[in-house]
Amino acid sequence: MSGRARLTLCSAAATLTASCALLPLVDPATWILQAAFLLAVQSGVGAAARRVPLARPLTVAAQALVTLMLLTLLFAREHALLGLIPGPEAFRHFGDLFQAGADDVGRYAIPAPLSDGIRLMMVGGVLVIGLAVDTLAVTFRNAAPAGLPLLALYSVAAGLSDGASDWVWFLVAAAGYLMLLLAEGRERLSQWGRVFAGAPRTPGGQPGPVAPVRTGRRIGMAALGVALVVPLLPLPAIQGGLLAGAGAGVGAGTGGGGTISAVNPLVSLRDSLNVDEDRKVLTLSTNATDLSDMYLRIVSLDDFDGTTWKPSKRHIVTVPDRFPTPTGLGPDIKRAEITTRISAADGYAQDWLPMPYPPSSVEIKGNWRYEPVGMTLVGDHGQNTSGKTYQVKSLDLQPTAAQLAAAPQAPGSIRNDYTKVPDSLPKVVARQAREITAGATSAYDKAVALQDYFAVTGGFEYDTDVEVGTGRDAIARFLRDKQGFCVHFSFAMAAMARTLGIPARVAVGFAPGSPQADGSVAVSLKDAHAWPELYFEGVGWTRFEPTPTRGTTPTYTVQDTPGETTPDLPQSSRSADAAPSAAPSASTSCSAQDKKLEGCGAALPLDQAEQSDQGTPWYEIAGWILLGAAALTLPLLPMLWRLRRRSVRLASAQHAGAGTGAGDASGRPGSGDTDGPEARDAGSAIRLDTPSQEAAEAAVAHVLAVWRELIDTAWDYGIEPDEALTPRRAAARIVRIGELDETVGRSVHRVAGAVEQVLFAPRPRAEAGLSDDVRQVQAALRARVSWSTRVRAVLAPRSAVRALWDLSDRWAAVKASWTSRAAHLAALLRRPSGQQSG
Repeated sequence: MSGRARLTLCSAAATLTASCALLPLVDPATWILQAAFLLAVQSGVGAAARRVPLARPLTVAAQALVTLMLLTLLFAREHALLGLIPGPEAFRHFGDLFQAGADDVGRYAIPAPLSDGIRLMMVGGVLVIGLAVDTLAVTFRNAAPAGLPLLALYSVAAGLSDGASDWVWFLVAAAGYLMLLLAEGRERLSQWGRVFAGAPRTPGGQPGPVAPVRTGRRIGMAALGVALVVPLLPLPAIQGGLLAGAGAGVGAGTGGGGTISAVNPLVSLRDSLNVDEDRKVLTLSTNATDLSDMYLRIVSLDDFDGTTWKPSKRHIVTVPDRFPTPTGLGPDIKRAEITTRISAADGYAQDWLPMPYPPSSVEIKGNWRYEPVGMTLVGDHGQNTSGKTYQVKSLDLQPTAAQLAAAPQAPGSIRNDYTKVPDSLPKVVARQAREITAGATSAYDKAVALQDYFAVTGGFEYDTDVEVGTGRDAIARFLRDKQGFCVHFSFAMAAMARTLGIPARVAVGFAPGSPQADGSVAVSLKDAHAWPELYFEGVGWTRFEPTPTRGTTPTYTVQDTPGETTPDLPQSSRSADAAPSAAPSASTSCSAQDKKLEGCGAALPLDQAEQSDQGTPWYEIAGWILLGAAALTLPLLPMLWRLRRRSVRLASAQHAGAGTGAGDASGRPGSGDTDGPEARDAGSAIRLDTPSQEAAEAAVAHVLAVWRELIDTAWDYGIEPDEALTPRRAAARIVRIGELDETVGRSVHRVAGAVEQVLFAPRPRAEAGLSDDVRQVQAALRARVSWSTRVRAVLAPRSAVRALWDLSDRWAAVKASWTSRAAHLAALLRRPSGQQSG
């Protein structure tokens, strides 16, 4: 293996080893196989471009182009021309995927599920780093700076991981980088010949650059050892920094148990409310008598740090067949069990399961886990709601205002966990809460006063264009400006309730959707909502609605007295006289025959088989990539072959092909190493028996190669070769047809004269500067032809047909060789045994 090929291989290996640090971040880790395959293709394109050779910028451009086309084939082939060539739609799709991946990174915990957006970020990032490393280490022959992109790749992984196995990935990445440095050092040392050579490894063996390489290995091992041991020492540490405090996202445990934590899932809530084109994400059918209270709860936020609310780290267990009774619910609260069948749209990949609260049981396929405190279900190992249909049984609780007002004080464990407010909370929050609830005698009266203040009497306006706000003064600014959306209202009311000693948390999910003609309910992105839940002993966690013009006001908070100031908010409810049913409500357009066949109740059937989130099989993707690479490479083969042939022909004499190569017997014009029978016959008659026989052979080969390149260059620009002409007459024909000036004409005749000299002179010798003469002729011919001829001369050169002729001749030679061998074997088999007759 050549030094540059070894360096290319080490460059790809170093990138791949550094990217292994990303493996703990995503589950499953199948993306590394795709990245490795694409990285191999990218490196192969670079190796081929350097072998042609192309200029360094063109080599990098070729690799970048192929990388873009491979990513298009993998992620956006439906939006690209021929599935391979990206256009505006493909780039918009890339942007959407990247944005979705960025959102998933902010939402999911480690390991995050392998969504398309995250896969694009992982695979694309590895390819970008691989291109940078290959460019620095191989194309520009400077491996040391290639450690910077490798360090960037490792730093991203180390900053996001939990740190338990960082040393393993550091060791792998550092080993890959050291391997790259050693490969470059070995190549550089080999170019010095034997100056730095060590002793041969075996008796009689060839010496090589052994000692410096061994020294480099020892230094590398020592550096790795120091890097691994020093962090274990009790040295002062600097906290903070760019990667410090990276929060975890929503994720899952390992199976039957584990823990779960999440950052604030309200990051994208305002974006959902502000979408330009609303889209349906959930469809539900239920036997509930009142749809106005059909909130779909996703998760509860109970950890309040003074600036925002987020879920606490909770223990998760296997989903039970029947959920326990909700915390705090007493036996005297009126209740009814309702059944709701929910179908999530394809593409709505929510990792928490939207359900009515409180749920009693859930029937759903897939990997889900149960969090008992919040009574929520969360996807495990990348499981999400996309395309899922499931059935939830839940309790429709109907407490009365009197029951809530008479609720005793919450237990100490509830108060300790859900009434804590940090010292950083502005004093104005607690002070204003006391002013709003002045005169209220019970926790219930205080809660209703807070709700009415935000929803009715306080002069607040609902506005989704207001920033969510961060920092310790966010709630205070909202109370002052009185503008915001559900996040502001729910956060502020829950914080105020805690300052009053009322246990509170924030729920996130969907407000009641829109009833449809068939009896189902459509829930869209703009129904995304947040609301406070306050705890009352004997009732449990109870919903309140402080956001004006959003959701529905709970009936147990509306005072049934004359002069009530609470407005009659629009409610989408069915007739209260409708009797509950154990099956989903029938559509108003459902015929008697449909009912008989149970066609209406099956509008949202449960999943009958496990949903597959595997995506396209890797072998299919690999096949498409190979097909795309072939479709890209085949049209460029004539150009690449011609560039390579020109580079070899115009190289210096010591790098020219061995032997005179005096043509072939095909009779084609110049199909062999010379052009014309005169040159072939004369060349075959030369006797190179002088002391400088090797130099003479090199001179003949070099001059004939340059002459052949001159003939093919003229052919590419429209001047076909004529094998019947001598070199001198062929040169005159090129000058005449090409309309070349006197200076360029002299260059053509100088090459022709050199050909005659090496063919007929007693002592052949090469004349200097012939390659420059050919380049001058090429520039002159290119300048006089049209742009279409110039393009064809580069992309589809006429002389590239010699490649087919060469293959034909080689095939004929192979067949002749096998025929000869077969005839010889047959003759041996027919030979007499040699026994003499008696």
